[in-house]
Amino acid sequence: MQTTNSTYQQLEERVGQMADGEIFFPDGLSDLGTSDAIRSALVRMCRSGKIVRVAQGIYCKPKVDTKWGLGVLMPGLRDIAKAIAKRDRVQIVPCDDYVLNILGLSTQVPANAVFLTNGSPRLIKVGEGQGILFQHTSEMRIFAYQSELMQFIVMAMRTIGEGITDEQMQILDKHLQQVSDEEFKTDINLAPVWVRNRLNAWKRR
Repeated sequence: MQTTNSTYQQLEERVGQMADGEIFFPDGLSDLGTSDAIRSALVRMCRSGKIVRVAQGIYCKPKVDTKWGLGVLMPGLRDIAKAIAKRDRVQIVPCDDYVLNILGLSTQVPANAVFLTNGSPRLIKVGEGQGILFQHTSEMRIFAYQSELMQFIVMAMRTIGEGITDEQMQILDKHLQQVSDEEFKTDINLAPVWVRNRLNAWKRR
């Protein structure tokens, strides 16, 4: 049986091979020792500053800002959500006020980053007053987009509703210009009819 010490040394080596800011989970370290030994090693490395605890059961290798002297840069909620989705082998897409913020349609930063997922629903608390909310959906077409940006645009329009203004459409148009014609032609068919009509009409202007 491996000792706590050898587990710590192996964890140090594993973290040393990671990229700065990389997110990881204890369940991906089972080859390093027992769960108790891994837990102890994680606590020791957090105390030494070699890793950072992002949330319960979520850690990262520190990424330090050397340009502006801001210290350790914590991973964003979207990066954390993507890492969880990758680990759980599920798909996610931002929605509600969070996707509006991502696309610059709202300056308000929501307390919870909300994602639709084909996985389990849950809330993960991150830091003070922040969290990641996964809401299960059976609407599989929202995960079928070729362009992530097109997916976000459609989700934003769905969030705002049919009363979306020309000013809001102008903001979305800047993003739309980065979607290739091929991706647009394929992805537009996945959008609700009113979104499809509005985007097609906007493109023809």
